[in-house]
Amino acid sequence: MSLRNLAGLTLALLFSLSIAACRTTTPGSMQGAVEVRSGVIEQITDVQISNTKTRGLGAVVGGALGLGVGSLIGGGTGRDVAMVLGTIGGAVTGSTVQRRNQAPVPGQDIIVRLTNGVLVSVTQEPTNLRVGQKVFIQGSGEEARVTPAK
Repeated sequence: MSLRNLAGLTLALLFSLSIAACRTTTPGSMQGAVEVRSGVIEQITDVQISNTKTRGLGAVVGGALGLGVGSLIGGGTGRDVAMVLGTIGGAVTGSTVQRRNQAPVPGQDIIVRLTNGVLVSVTQEPTNLRVGQKVFIQGSGEEARVTPAK
């Protein structure tokens, strides 16, 4: 396999990864049927939520930019080498920049006593909820969100 083919495959892989890394789900964008449980808030604790929604995106974007810059250098085999080195260097630089800019974000750990007596803890972005308020828990796992019952 030539370096030019390797560079092409690398670019295709980086593009695919960037598309996958951009996919996010926000609380309002859940589609289809989701489980809803009701209860009352027992406790709210302020926490820090690690910001990992775009993990890997810095390396993907940096690698793609490095590949583009490397393709502008020289010709023939020298260009192929520059493209591969540009991809690697860009990915390392992009990953480093992203790590520096991925500070934790404020959040809340909300403990809800369901109507059946079970306690459920949900960590999410800060809201205007208060202890003693009737709420719904929509979804499950990382997608679970506490919303006020109206």
